[in-house]
Order: sequence, then structure tokens, then C-alpha cells
Amino acid sequence: MHHAVIMAGGAGTRLWPLSRATRPKQLLTVGDARSLLRVSFDRVVGVVPPERVYVCVAAEHRDAVREALPDLPADNVLGEPCARDTANAVGFPAAVLHEQDPEAIAAFVTSDHLIEPVDVFQDSLRAAFGLAVQRPGSLVTFGVVPAYPHTGLGYIERGEPLTGGDSGAYAVAAFREKPDRATAETYVASGRYLWNSGMFVWRCDTVLAELATHLPDAHRGLTEIASAWQTPSYQQVLERVYPSLPRISIDYAVLEPAARGNGADLVVVPLPVNWLDVGSWPALAETLDRDADGNARAATTVLVDSAGNIVVSDDPEHLVATVGLRDMIVVHTGDATMVCPRSAAERVKELAGAVRDRFGETYH
Repeated sequence: MHHAVIMAGGAGTRLWPLSRATRPKQLLTVGDARSLLRVSFDRVVGVVPPERVYVCVAAEHRDAVREALPDLPADNVLGEPCARDTANAVGFPAAVLHEQDPEAIAAFVTSDHLIEPVDVFQDSLRAAFGLAVQRPGSLVTFGVVPAYPHTGLGYIERGEPLTGGDSGAYAVAAFREKPDRATAETYVASGRYLWNSGMFVWRCDTVLAELATHLPDAHRGLTEIASAWQTPSYQQVLERVYPSLPRISIDYAVLEPAARGNGADLVVVPLPVNWLDVGSWPALAETLDRDADGNARAATTVLVDSAGNIVVSDDPEHLVATVGLRDMIVVHTGDATMVCPRSAAERVKELAGAVRDRFGETYH
């Protein structure tokens, strides 16, 4: 049976102070009446019915997710007691689904990306499910056709096209780390490289077998958790075992070793879509209305002789007014205001850490 898992455990600290521990970015609604999580859910339910959609999220956000997605069965929200990176955010739902359905095939998708056109994404998702049926041992990834030489993303080098069928998929030749500008330009010009989307489709028993090979401690722990699923001891087992799992990404744990030739069938499906990772203020600004001076706004504003700014407030009655401001980020919330140059947007995560070091959880 086909399932979908939305991985929604990110902290979103580069969107501080709007994104907080109690209100992570995937639950924000800036720029759209829907949250990023809801947008992701709506994308996959065109292919997988709601009763077979799962969300893997930090345990403290389970109630917020259930409120945001009322048509999702309550048991389909899997709460991680602590963050243990994507190998476990994938392995945890895979183990639970395999416990219920030994033939389960699951798509693992992100909760903080905007993807258009949606129908192109859904067609690619169906093609990936078809590949996982035809090639049961395959690890199917999605590579976004690059729009420009991005230096903040990893890349997938595609190899030969798959023979037979019309999936448009390719063997994976290699995964590449985030490149410098010159290397990224070479990648894009070659036509052989795709942005690594961080989304996958595979049989749950296949990814669990890969975890057993490359990350046996995690596999043992996840199997123990899944064995306790829907038993009275489940929560106790989860809270005891999960924090002990090795913290590592699925890329380092499974995909990169597979690409180096351990016998795994690693496949990439190109995604020819407009794809935006809403992970920073400049990225989020792409979703906002702009005035004639290029100011991206989600606030009540008066902007005099000001251009190229990002201005956001979570209080529609709070006025943000500027004079002579250029290329700045101004974010207002009820208990914190953040101002920084757009050129320093990647340092907001550093700033959020410094605030936490000084004030503990007060503004986190």
C-alpha cells in the first residue's frame, strides 16, 4: 500500500523571532492563508488518501499539527521525543508502517517547501511510486531541475537513464556537497546535476534493510519502538529508546554509501518545478506581496524612502514605519523585534542561538 510521510521536525531558527520552539516555521501562515505544513499535506493528498498520510514531528508539536490538519487521523502524527536528524525521522515512520503493512511503500516529503505546479509534482510522485513497485530494492530520490547555480544546496549527479518504462528516471552517479559558486555554475551548465530535494520514495523494508547495514544501532532501536506500536508500553519504549539513537542524516547514513557502490539501486526522478525552500527570510520574502520599491511586506507599514526591505509582523494592528531604510529585514513579534541587513540573513540562526544563551528559553 502507498503512504506518505511529511517530515516536519525542523526548528526554523533562521526565521527567528517569528519561528519559535512553540511555533516552528512549518506552522507559520505568513504569505498564504495556509501553513507550510498544510500546503505540503494538500500536495500529497492528491496522490495518497488522508488516512495514509503521516507526519513526523517533535512531540511537543503533536497537538498543533492535529489542529492544523483536522482530517488527519490522530495516530498518524508521530511525535519524536527529541531531534535525532533525518535518518531517524525517516526510519521511525518506516518502522511503524512496516509493522502494520509489510508491503508498505512510503513517500517521505518535506514540510517547508513551496512547489509549483502541484500537478507536475504529483505526476513525479506517482512515477516514483511506480518505480518502487517495479524495482522493490530501489531507493528513489527526487532531484529538482536547477533554476540557477545555488550554493546552499547539495546536488545529485545523474547517471544513465533507466531502461524500460517511461518514468524519466536516471541512475544516481553521485551526491555532491554544497558547492562554491564556480562549481555550482559548472554543475548547472552541464545539465547533469539536480538540486537534492531531500524527498524520497521507497519500500519501508528496503530502507530498514539499508539502516540495518549502515546504522545497526538505529535499526535495533527503531525496530523495538515499532514492535511496541499501539501497545500500552509504546510511549515508555519510545521515550527510553529514541534519545539513544545515533544522530545522523539519511544522506550520510544511507544515500551517500549507496552512491559509492554498495549494491543498492539508487534512482533519481527529476522534478521540473519551481521549488522554494522557505528556510530564511529572503526565501520567505519570495512568497510575500511587494510594493513598487521592492519591499516585501506582511505587516501594516508606512515606508518612506525605503526600498528592498523585508518587513513582517505577527500583529496586524502593529504599525512598522521606516525612513531611508535599504535592504534590511525587520521582524516584529509580541515579545521580540529583530533587525538585520538582508546580506546577513544566514546569521539569524547565530543570533537566535546568542539570544538563547543569554535568556534561556524566554525568547526561544
